Amino acid sequence: MAWYDEAVFYHIYPLGLTGAPKQNTYGEPVHRLNTLLPWIGHIKEIGCNAIYIGPLFESVGHGYETTDYKKLDTRLGTNEDLTHFVAECHKQGIRVILDGVFNHTGRDFFAFQDIQKNRENSQYKDWYCDVNFWGNNSYNDGFSYANWGGYDLLAKLNQRNPAVKDYICDVVRFWVREFDIDGIRLDAADVMDFEYMKALRNVANEVKQDFWLMGEVIHGNYARWANDGTLHSVTNYMLHKALYSAHNDHNYFEVAHTIQYVNNMIGNHLKLYTFVDNHDVERIYTKLNNKAHFVPVHIMLYTLPGIPSLYYGSEFGIEGRKERHSDDSIRPALNYDDYKDAIHTNPYTQLIAALGKLRRNIKALCYGDYKQLELQTTHFAYARILDGTSVITTVNNSDVEVSMNPEAGTTQAREYVGVLTGRRVTVNGGRIQVTVAPNSGEIWIPEELMSESLAPIKTEEVTAPVKNETPVDEAIPTLEEPTVSEEFAAQSEPAASQVTPLQEEPSVGEAAPDKVVVDWSKPFEEMTVAELQEAILEKMRGNGPVTDYMLKTVRENTHHGSLVNWVKSFR
Repeated sequence: MAWYDEAVFYHIYPLGLTGAPKQNTYGEPVHRLNTLLPWIGHIKEIGCNAIYIGPLFESVGHGYETTDYKKLDTRLGTNEDLTHFVAECHKQGIRVILDGVFNHTGRDFFAFQDIQKNRENSQYKDWYCDVNFWGNNSYNDGFSYANWGGYDLLAKLNQRNPAVKDYICDVVRFWVREFDIDGIRLDAADVMDFEYMKALRNVANEVKQDFWLMGEVIHGNYARWANDGTLHSVTNYMLHKALYSAHNDHNYFEVAHTIQYVNNMIGNHLKLYTFVDNHDVERIYTKLNNKAHFVPVHIMLYTLPGIPSLYYGSEFGIEGRKERHSDDSIRPALNYDDYKDAIHTNPYTQLIAALGKLRRNIKALCYGDYKQLELQTTHFAYARILDGTSVITTVNNSDVEVSMNPEAGTTQAREYVGVLTGRRVTVNGGRIQVTVAPNSGEIWIPEELMSESLAPIKTEEVTAPVKNETPVDEAIPTLEEPTVSEEFAAQSEPAASQVTPLQEEPSVGEAAPDKVVVDWSKPFEEMTVAELQEAILEKMRGNGPVTDYMLKTVRENTHHGSLVNWVKSFR
């Protein structure tokens, strides 16, 4: 048993939560990370005992184009601030894992800049994949290289190069030595070299007992990444999708099938990182057609197999929608003082706190075997069984009350107690007869497991919309390009419900409808997408011929923040 087997994570995107500027000027440090210190007590109060925070290190914009792996982003503060933050978390019994962006770097990273300066003579020319000095790239450097997700801003590291492997492994050792962290979430793990990840696992085994490696994997057989030789766990995107769509479609068979499918892949000894939203996807409150389904969705998140994670702010029931050019509304700045009393006043927060305490106190939810008990499109019952004791979850996605009669297992309990409502039912013939309220759920535990800390709450109050402190319709539509995330995965396998049609652009070789004149006195941030595209093309023309490929790359990039980064990169 390791600490992460009983973890409930709180996921923080720090550049968003702290309200940091979207672009890094590399100026004097601003100690925004320290504004997160009051949140630690809140995180503990709602039952979380681990934090996943990142990206944190010096970068150009959104954090995933790393400039310096050993320096806290200037917009967040100094290394000393991060050391203090982790120490304070540990003092309150909370583990900390960081975002490890080890698949690629930004163009300001020292090795890439050396290639720009010294070209074929650079000692780092083999640090990146497919560097070709006969080619070119969208920044008109006069050489080409492999990128991530189609964005030259993200230069893909050559992970088979021993020097790169040694450097990144040393970064991990530095993070543990300097900040005393407890694990790392590997960004874009699904496109990483497996020998590279095995080297990172060896370092994880070396640096600290129970040091946890979790990887971002969206598609594929999770067992390829999560196993005894590579990573301890990966993100369970399959369950993420099933949880919200099963409620929107009133079809619990999707969840049941997904659980069985994943269990067949990974077996019983591995636990995946489970979530209903994160910094790359829309808020769960926004995704749900019926907002009352917030209750059964989160009941399932905390009771199904896996290691649950809560994305910052979702415990308040806030909204967050992915806009065409912006992720602002899913990564908002939140003022702690606006939410410090939420556990007493906000029914969403009260539900999450109750589920957090339950998860921490009932070991069957961490270690128990999963068993499907009763399944219909609108209602579902399953158990987590440990040492013969069954903890039973019943959920209902319909608008009417349902009656269920699930098995109570081999426990000798005479009564079961509903943790959320306090209702009691008698075991009769090895079963319990229960009713489940519309669009709700309940967790039934043997009476001997009930304690004063598991006080009932009124889940029926979790129905009215909650005002978002960062309203969707006020989000600034000029955030950076999408991060290493489901955003890019969706471009290859889009979900019909999430696709936003792109604005039609003229094909290569065709003239734009109207000639765009660039006003160079205007700040780049205030330019339109069309103005930024033309500005980039003018910069390129000043450096030499613009090829069809370069023109196509500019025209197809309609992300405002990405274009701002791009035009600023010309020196």
